[in-house]
Amino acid sequence: MTLVQLEYLIALDTYRHFAIAAENCFVTQPTLSMQIQKLEDELGVKLFDRSKQPVVPTEIGELIIRQARVLLRESSKIKDIVDEHRGTVAGEIRVGIIPTLAPYLLPLFLDNFIKKYPQVKLKVTELTTEQLLSKLNKDLLDVGIVVTPLLDDRITEYPLFYEEFVAYLSESEKAFQKEFILSEDIDPNHLWLLEEGHCIRGQILRICELRKKHSHMRNFEYEAGSIETLKRMVEHYGGVTILPELSLKDLTESQRLQIRRFHSPIPMREVSIVMLRHHLKKGIIEAMKTEILKVIPEKMKQNNVGKIIEVG
Repeated sequence: MTLVQLEYLIALDTYRHFAIAAENCFVTQPTLSMQIQKLEDELGVKLFDRSKQPVVPTEIGELIIRQARVLLRESSKIKDIVDEHRGTVAGEIRVGIIPTLAPYLLPLFLDNFIKKYPQVKLKVTELTTEQLLSKLNKDLLDVGIVVTPLLDDRITEYPLFYEEFVAYLSESEKAFQKEFILSEDIDPNHLWLLEEGHCIRGQILRICELRKKHSHMRNFEYEAGSIETLKRMVEHYGGVTILPELSLKDLTESQRLQIRRFHSPIPMREVSIVMLRHHLKKGIIEAMKTEILKVIPEKMKQNNVGKIIEVG
């Protein structure tokens, strides 16, 4: 049994297709198939049911794959330990980040991080929280930048900052006349939301203490895929949406007139770096935390006046 065979085993479990697994391991399909077969012969068990498409692990295969992930994860720590000992910030790190943070947070710190740590290979993927946690637990990611708390015992959370929620209203909304608003000032029939799968959707519903009712305001229903689309919907069709603070940075002066802040306690979301409890790469992760915190306003690093809205 070799580490290479275990790598092929995990790739096949991840992609459930011999050709795609081989492509991602940078080998030919016959090479990957032969090594999986050798491993099965050595162990005396079938690890995959090849009669099904896509291929699926057998019952014993699932147990062995789980242990293979542990072995590969532990073996990869040897290089991390050496780097930690030398104080070197180097190596590859795979980062997942949720879509409601990516376009606003990444441009703030990414250039500085890349220039400061040229020996780090940074691979960033935009994912929903559910997708991100799944990839973390399969060791397809090293770290995530998400909204917390997640209430997952497998995950370690390092809070970075607290992002205020604000309302973004059209002039036709009654609440537009107020300087500060309450959740009950928001008409649920006028509320634009992100589509299912975004954690911010559940947070907005909690802020407004509602489940959206059938709308009589519009003759169509639309759930957006991005925060930028939510802004456009308010501007072109009226109504209201809820935005996180970082998304306000590039608003024009006229757009800023459409913002209304909430009365205290201000609804906020906690943004954290998350990883599996046993993960290393601490040097790179600490460096990333430092670069992020350098570009975050001081008032966002503390939560003195806000109420953290639960995820989901």
